[in-house]
Amino acid sequence: MNHPVRYIHSTGGLERVTRSLASAGDLAVDCEAAGYHRYSDRLCLVQLSTSSETFVLDPLSVDLTPHLKPHLEDPARRVLMHGGSYDLRLLRRDLDIAVARLGDTQVAASFLGEPATGLQTLLDKHLGVRLAKKYQKADWARRPLPRDMIDYAAGDTRHLHRLTDVLEERLRELGRLHWAEDECRWLVASAAESSKPEIPPDPLTRFKGARRMDARTVTALREAIAWRDRIARSLDRAPFRVATDAALLAAVAARPASVRQLADVKGFSPRLAAKSGRSLLEALGRVRRLANRELQPYPVRRGGRGRPTPEEEATLDRITAVRNAVAEELGLDRGRVMANHVLREVVAVGPVTPAELEAMPDVRRWQVDILGRKLLRAL
Repeated sequence: MNHPVRYIHSTGGLERVTRSLASAGDLAVDCEAAGYHRYSDRLCLVQLSTSSETFVLDPLSVDLTPHLKPHLEDPARRVLMHGGSYDLRLLRRDLDIAVARLGDTQVAASFLGEPATGLQTLLDKHLGVRLAKKYQKADWARRPLPRDMIDYAAGDTRHLHRLTDVLEERLRELGRLHWAEDECRWLVASAAESSKPEIPPDPLTRFKGARRMDARTVTALREAIAWRDRIARSLDRAPFRVATDAALLAAVAARPASVRQLADVKGFSPRLAAKSGRSLLEALGRVRRLANRELQPYPVRRGGRGRPTPEEEATLDRITAVRNAVAEELGLDRGRVMANHVLREVVAVGPVTPAELEAMPDVRRWQVDILGRKLLRAL
């Protein structure tokens, strides 16, 4: 069923949304952000569907929080999403909305052992609905939004109620519905934890091979990253759209002495070199003149557990084999049953009882139910 789609970008239009939500049950929600195109990944659209209507809401034009918060934070109703982990964080960060109760169709599909859990694949397979792919990487911060982009965005929520019903019926038949419910509760709690201030990661760690560079090259790369970031911020453009990581690495390695030489670097935009290259060359030149004590080397890993002992490696092999066997028996992806990084943490912590295993931050109750005692015996 194709619901009517209403684009809401004025305060007056929100009155219709408020009336509709007051009598609605579960609400299907999706978010669009601008991080692929813009410097900031700010929230640009919220798509919301009841069982009979779909709204595409513009948070860049109107304040959505007072209209959505009472409904999305109501524990008596579910918010239906597909792969909602990131959207939960966007809603909390940009609209101060903490979803109380989640139903996630991607989570549901993963517990059914679906070989592909993308929304388009699941809608086609289970509902015979085919979504267009035209705007998968669209700039959702552009205004005005053309009608076909609005209709495309609506497709992410208008079918979620029916898809949820289909997937949860199959989960119920397999006795796995409570697994999905446990996982969704964990996702909600995890989104709440992520709202706490964190120290941002060193951008240098994203660059492949940077760990093996000498301190002067690392310092030069830091300058190049900061240069790109300033330009991206001023243009409101995603940094990789200013210059790719590979182009920055190549520019640092080439040590260009002129704007022309910078423009000749493979992957580097000649236009960017002509417009802003002089400031990059000056920054790299300053690095070459620094004393060794002034250099900023690659960051030292802190707080790690160190290299595992042979005994820990053997234990990890045993519990990994247990995890793999359970996954094969259930017809589920191994990472869905328990991720490798969680297995490593289990080895490091060494829980003795199911309660101690469940108390670990990244372990869910359903995992303890299907895997816990076997893991503990193998430790």
